[in-house]
Amino acid sequence: MRWTAKPVGSVLLALAWMTNGAAQAGCPAWPPARARQELQGLHDRLAAWNHAYRVDGSSPVSDAVYDQSLAQYRAWRDCFPSQAPAALPHLADASGRVRAPVVQTGLAKLPDAAAVRAWMAARGGHDLWIQPKADGVAVTLLYEHGKLREAVSRGDGTRGSDWTAAAHRIAAVPDFLPNAPPRVVLQGELVWHLPGHVQARDGGDSARSRVAGALARSSLDDATAAHIGLFVWDWPSGPSAMRDRLAGLRAMGLTASAALTEPVANLAEATAWRERWYRQGLPFAADGVVLRQGTRPAAGTWQATPPDWAVAWKYPAAQALATVRAVEFRTGRSGRVSVVLVLDPVQLGDHRVRRVSAGSLARWRRLDVRPGDRVGLSLAGLTIPRLDGVAWRPAQRGPSPQPPARHGPMDCWRYIRDCQAQFLARLDWLGGRHGLDLDGVGEGTWQRLLDAGKLNGLLDWLALDAAELAQVDGIGPARAGAIASSFAAARRAGFQRWLAALAPPPMGDASAPDWATLASRSEAQWQAQPGIGAVRAHRLHAFFRHPEVMALAARLHEIGVAGF
Repeated sequence: MRWTAKPVGSVLLALAWMTNGAAQAGCPAWPPARARQELQGLHDRLAAWNHAYRVDGSSPVSDAVYDQSLAQYRAWRDCFPSQAPAALPHLADASGRVRAPVVQTGLAKLPDAAAVRAWMAARGGHDLWIQPKADGVAVTLLYEHGKLREAVSRGDGTRGSDWTAAAHRIAAVPDFLPNAPPRVVLQGELVWHLPGHVQARDGGDSARSRVAGALARSSLDDATAAHIGLFVWDWPSGPSAMRDRLAGLRAMGLTASAALTEPVANLAEATAWRERWYRQGLPFAADGVVLRQGTRPAAGTWQATPPDWAVAWKYPAAQALATVRAVEFRTGRSGRVSVVLVLDPVQLGDHRVRRVSAGSLARWRRLDVRPGDRVGLSLAGLTIPRLDGVAWRPAQRGPSPQPPARHGPMDCWRYIRDCQAQFLARLDWLGGRHGLDLDGVGEGTWQRLLDAGKLNGLLDWLALDAAELAQVDGIGPARAGAIASSFAAARRAGFQRWLAALAPPPMGDASAPDWATLASRSEAQWQAQPGIGAVRAHRLHAFFRHPEVMALAARLHEIGVAGF
């Protein structure tokens, strides 16, 4: 239900911006030329998104990312009014020349429960109603003597596209209204029919984009039309009292729409309905709720700007725009490098997100993410932040960060130049729950020992006693004793735990009675083991015959570790 690109009150955009922490950043310290360049770049990106949405019927970014990008643009424009480009192109539909029988007003978006309470209190808590905020495309329907005469898209609020032919193909839009007055104007949302849809679980499910894309085509086929539903959220030409309007909608056969408008007297009741529609099934996607006064001005006085008698209270954003502050590279024990983006904190659903995985080096390079870029985030499974891609980039970008040197799975058994990260990852695996499960020893402990010059090889820690550990900065006598005890217990660990700590390639169901048996197997003998093919057999043979691994095994044999 994107409407914010049309002329709206700047206070609403500021609220969206502040919600995501951008307002506190203040104005950038840019010279005029840089400000002009950055404003023009974001202006052009917004214009392209607008065109795709209104003309092509596609959504390159989510509404949340769009709204936050627009808020950033307007904030920069306020910072640098002399450098601001011309206004964004008007967002009337491509063929939006049909005057709507009643203006589409749009909705102001309240940021939180406190704002909702204040809005309700200002209206005395009387004659207030709540509805789901259907996530589709808005339409105005005109009926004369019960027959559908016209369907007009939102367009710029005053003029829109003629959707009458498409509306006649949509079974959910009645061609005839029984018991209707001579002239009826309805406003509502064309939605993608989603039986049992749960917003908290399913999110937006690209529902609005599917409807917008269908209606942007030159013709609407029957199969697609069957997926489109109608939710009528207002009867502008109807009776002045909400109860009478709802009764009239039921009489005209619009019972399902009327059933989704409920009276509320206070914030607690509004919150309860909002939570219910968020966590229980609806037949369409909804991105929040709408609060309305039952009585409002006559429809002939409405303007294409948000009124004060109806507001939206949206659900926690399932998508967000975030600024990349830094790019971090993490090397695993096998040499694989993964990338993590450090972000300006943003609120995403119930989560405060400060970092997000960019995946592999290959994906990071493909996305070309650098500090200063704005990225789109969403929640995978409603719990894990996920990087959707780069929403837009600043006009002036710094150089791309350089990843560490890459090594293979048989490299970095010692703490040497270009191997620090992978060597630390090997130690972390060895002492972690997949390996020896050393109590009280984690990545921080290994890093302190490395910084103190106590470790050059993977097993050098076996020779450290409590006195030496106590000399290491950040450990101290009390922790030193506990770590020394943990190190001593590792000597008594069984063969299978030590084998896992050294992390050979996956062995499947192959038998592993002792080190000598494993080290003596040829590639053919490995391949004869259950579940092991030629490639893995080669890797296993190479692992157990590698000089560094053989030296580790010899060390464990010397100190009497079982199985070595």
